[in-house]
Amino acid sequence: MISPKEVSEINLIVGLGNPGTEYDRTRHNVGYLLIDHLAHIWGINLSPERKFKGIYGEKRPIRLLKPTTFMNLSGQSLRLCCNWYKLDPSSVLVIYDDMDLPLGKIRIRISGSAGGHNGIKSIIQDLGTQDFPRLRIGIGNSEIGGAVNHVLGKFTAEEMVKLTEIFKVTEQAISVMRASGIAKAMSLYNGISVGSP
Repeated sequence: MISPKEVSEINLIVGLGNPGTEYDRTRHNVGYLLIDHLAHIWGINLSPERKFKGIYGEKRPIRLLKPTTFMNLSGQSLRLCCNWYKLDPSSVLVIYDDMDLPLGKIRIRISGSAGGHNGIKSIIQDLGTQDFPRLRIGIGNSEIGGAVNHVLGKFTAEEMVKLTEIFKVTEQAISVMRASGIAKAMSLYNGISVGSP
């Protein structure tokens, strides 16, 4: 397992999700939504890139990617992009949803297992390592309708308003990560809760 001091500069930020209008604004696509937010804030144009099987944009030294392989095959897109630019997995930050965290919380980790998330499972398999940073965005859980219906359900209008604040904080965390390192970002942002409980 890598330590915070061994993490390279973040060169690629990947947001996980599923392509297609039927998945727009679903909880499982919060990674896509964050990439769109970062592209807007940082002035990066996103467009389809067939060689990466994804939606891609860059403003060096940062690159943004939304795999369009569907969640369960996210690793294919990441591997293609990493191979093309010769990126070490430790320089790739993966953003994805987490039902075990309430909406309003984020969690940064340096490495680790898939934790049951199929997108991360695919990435670990395709990159051949679990040593890549990731940032999880809480989407909460619902006892009504089951886990699948919850993650594939759309954010409510109220939740979308809260997401705007969450994305502002997440962008700050990524900026700290890039400027001062992942350990600093973890110490500042892993314990906070955005907005009202």
